[in-house]
Amino acid sequence: MTSSGFDRAPPIETERLRLRAHAAADFAACIPLWNDPVVTRFIGGRAYTPEEVWQRLQRYAGSWVLLGHGFWAVEEKINAKLIGEIGIMDAKRDIDPPFGNDLELGWALLPEAHGKGYASEALKAVLGWELQVLASPCLVALIDPDNAPSIRLANKFDFFERARSVYRGVPSIQFERRRAT
Repeated sequence: MTSSGFDRAPPIETERLRLRAHAAADFAACIPLWNDPVVTRFIGGRAYTPEEVWQRLQRYAGSWVLLGHGFWAVEEKINAKLIGEIGIMDAKRDIDPPFGNDLELGWALLPEAHGKGYASEALKAVLGWELQVLASPCLVALIDPDNAPSIRLANKFDFFERARSVYRGVPSIQFERRRAT
């Protein structure tokens, strides 16, 4: 058991969504997500191979076991369809300026789920969980400057630009959300 007491993603339900731990059975549903050009345009810039998607699922499970936080699969309650992923990570990115001990938030939803408020609903739920369980002094989000929808979402939840960076040759903006002390 980790210091937070979680060795897998705890289920979180919102009005329309279920956030849950990934399972090996999600592999087939995750391939279209990580092969969609709209999704990958700002996350790596290319389709992910099945091997990379499988390693991503393993990394999600391992993060919960090692750190007590990680990513959730996001599914619509109405049909139990996996529509994306959202979570908290410590990626130890080789980036300047470095994130230090700040945890990072990330999210990705299939294009069919865009424009429905799902990202806001899921992010609100994750931030609520994070506040209750981790209460990090600062959270960061690394967003491509051309990803206007993610920038709007980050701003909606009080993330503000802290630095411009280049990560793996791609211009990026580091957004942060600090807790009032």
